[in-house]
Amino acid sequence: MTRILVTGGAGFLGSHLCERLLEAGHEVLCVDNFYTGARRNVAHLLGNPNFELMRHDVTFPLFVEVDEIYNLACPASPIHYQHDPVQTTKTSVHGAINMLGLAKRRRAKIFQASTSEVYGDPAIHPQIESYWGNVNPIGIRSCYDEGKRCAETLFFDYHRQNGLRIKVARIFNTYGPRMHPNDGRVVSNFVVQALKGEPITLYGEGLQTRSFCYVDDMVEGFIRLMNTGDNVTGPVNLGNPGEFTIRALAEMVVAQTGSRSTITYLPLPSDDPRQRRPDISLARETLDGWQPTIDLEQGLARTIAYFDGLLKSGAA
Repeated sequence: MTRILVTGGAGFLGSHLCERLLEAGHEVLCVDNFYTGARRNVAHLLGNPNFELMRHDVTFPLFVEVDEIYNLACPASPIHYQHDPVQTTKTSVHGAINMLGLAKRRRAKIFQASTSEVYGDPAIHPQIESYWGNVNPIGIRSCYDEGKRCAETLFFDYHRQNGLRIKVARIFNTYGPRMHPNDGRVVSNFVVQALKGEPITLYGEGLQTRSFCYVDDMVEGFIRLMNTGDNVTGPVNLGNPGEFTIRALAEMVVAQTGSRSTITYLPLPSDDPRQRRPDISLARETLDGWQPTIDLEQGLARTIAYFDGLLKSGAA
């Protein structure tokens, strides 16, 4: 039985990952400081004898006995990561240093949840792993973008200097049940607004594009990447290459919810990328043909059902 540490394990992606690892027969230590994660996301796992939940902030060292580490700890939505930008940078950089130090001591394999935001407002489309990006180093999104870029630097330097076994995934927009209802991300925003009958907020003209990957497909990519041989380090793009305008997403949400919500337009936020779509050729090649299997229409239906239940229960 492998003992696996998941930092940010009570978050949206982390809780689904913990679930999958337990189903595969592993022992899971879930670590979270509950800044954006929620205990309710893992409450159903607490009775499992192979699951342990620990409140801890990764900006402080952690001394535990584990065989593998998935480092997912960091607020990922602009509202949350811009609330305390200094702490966001610390979480990415100090958190990476602390988890890499733990991996070095334990000779553990370690996975880094990086992000498509390392590409910034990309000058090439779709984005491939060899592209170095177009990032504003001093903007309001820089705490997250540059924090994650620095974390990647640390991972590869630990790999080169100490022979650490690393796996780096660049995550593109992911959605599904257990997203935070007030995280400001586009799918959760639109779904909650539509279910409440509130105006749906688009920024700019809604013509910027995004690619949306359902959470189950993303977690499958995580696990396949972690299970590759030591010669595969990444970075590897993980995401759904289907590309939609934000306006098209809004219209799809309104149609699926049967909402009477109207669409309102606000100015485009600073440094908001105009387009985002992953080239997943490397993932297909190195991860046993991995590619998303759940299309946006299917995934939205499941996500809408989750938020509808959350709103009716008064939990959102």
